[in-house]
Amino acid sequence: MRKLLWYLIAGTKGGINRARIIHTLNARPYNANQLSERLDLDYKTIQHHIKVLKENHLITEEGNGYGNIFFLDGSLQKEYETFEQIWALVKKENDN
Repeated sequence: MRKLLWYLIAGTKGGINRARIIHTLNARPYNANQLSERLDLDYKTIQHHIKVLKENHLITEEGNGYGNIFFLDGSLQKEYETFEQIWALVKKENDN
């Protein structure tokens, strides 16, 4: 999990936004439109990052259409502290 998180957050373009989505979904579930508004990102950008996170089994989806709700996957919930450590280092590097 650690390697995957490093890759998706620090090693690829868009990692900051993926980390912001993970951090936001840890607080509570949201649909794509709500994430777009909450994070002030374009809806299509959110859709792209959701697709990446789903393909890597970091988030799950519930529902039957447009208003589907996204949750952190159980494996990421268990490793959330690892995510927080990586996210803190990436934020620190980007603030400099």
